[in-house]
Amino acid sequence: MGHDTPLNLFGLNRAQLENLVGELDGRPYRARQIMKWVYHQGVVDFAEMTDLSKVFRAALAERASFSLPEIVSRDESNDGTVKWVVRVENGNCVEMVLIPERGRNTLCVSSQVGCMLDCSFCSTGKQGFNGNLSAADIVGQVYLADRELRRNDQSVSNVVLMGMGEPLLNFDAVVTATDLMMDDLAFGISKRRVTVSTAGVVPGIYALAEATDVSLAISLHAPDDELRNQLVPINRKYPIADLLAACKHYLNVLGERRSLTIEYTLLKGVNDDLSHARRLAALLRDLKCKINLIPFNPFPASGFERPDERSVRDFQTFLMNAGYATMLRTTRGDDINAACGQLVGQVKDRTKRQERYLARVRAEEVA
Repeated sequence: MGHDTPLNLFGLNRAQLENLVGELDGRPYRARQIMKWVYHQGVVDFAEMTDLSKVFRAALAERASFSLPEIVSRDESNDGTVKWVVRVENGNCVEMVLIPERGRNTLCVSSQVGCMLDCSFCSTGKQGFNGNLSAADIVGQVYLADRELRRNDQSVSNVVLMGMGEPLLNFDAVVTATDLMMDDLAFGISKRRVTVSTAGVVPGIYALAEATDVSLAISLHAPDDELRNQLVPINRKYPIADLLAACKHYLNVLGERRSLTIEYTLLKGVNDDLSHARRLAALLRDLKCKINLIPFNPFPASGFERPDERSVRDFQTFLMNAGYATMLRTTRGDDINAACGQLVGQVKDRTKRQERYLARVRAEEVA
C-alpha cells in the first residue's frame, strides 16, 4: 500500500484537508465535498461519496481513512447522563461524558490519556499519564456522540475540553480539533459553546490567543497562591498573578463581548467558607468572568469531602451579591462515576502515580 497506516482524516482541519486533497487531485475545493459527506451526512466510506471521481476516491482510499475510537462501554445514569469508555489510537482508553439538558447537549471530551497535572482533588490525576490524544481521537469523541444524538434528530450543542487531561499540554491537537468543532462544514458549533479548560498553563493561554477564539475556562479552586499551590501543583510554576495577566490578554485579543469562566471546586473545610468567597471576589474584580461552583465529587482515598448544601448556597449568594454571575454545577452522572473529577478511563501509566494511589485505596479499605 505504500503507506503502512492510512492517515486518519478526522485529525485534519479544513486547511489541512485542502492541502492533502490539493496534492492528490489538484483541486483543493474537493475537501469541502468530503467534509459535507462525513460531517453532515455521516458517510465515512469513500466509495459512497458519489460526487467524487472514481480515480480520486481510489487515491484517497489508498492514502487515508476516517477511523473512529472504538466504544468499549456505554453507561447511562439515572439522570440521562451518558458515559462512554473509548479505546484510542495508542491502545489506551479514555472517557467522554454527554450531559443532556433542556435545549442543549453538552459533551465533555478528553484530550490526554490520564493527566500530567496531579491536582489533589481530581481522580483522573491519580491514574498517572500515558500520552496525548491525537486530533483524530478528540474529534472522534464528538463524532461518536453526535452520531448517536442524530438518531433522535439532536446534535452536540456544546463541547467542553474538561475530560481527562490538560488540553493546553496537547496544544496542536486541541487547536486542530476545536477548529473542526467550530467549522460550518464540520460540526458548526458556536465559538461561545466550545470551551477549553486549563489548570493554568500560562504560555498555552498566550499561544491560544494567537491560534483560535474558543471560550476559555480556568480551573482556579483557590483565592490565593498558598492554598492553590497545595490543590493545583502547577500554580508553583505559574502563580495566580501570572495566570490572571494571561487571562486578561486572552480577553483583550478576543474582544470586549467575550468573558471567561472560572471553575471553583468546593472542598469541605478547605476552600469553602465566606472568607474564601470574599478573597475570590476581590481577586477577580478586574476580570470579566462568570463563576462555576462545583461541589466536590468524592472518589476513594481522596482525603476530601463535599461541603454541605448550606455552605455551598452561602458561598454562591456571597459571590452573586458581589456582582458575579455564579452558577452552581449540578452533580450529574455520579452514579456511573461520570461527574466532574471522577473520570479515570484505562491508563497504562508511565508514572508511578497510579500504583501509589491504588496502594493508598487498599490501605484505607483494610483500615
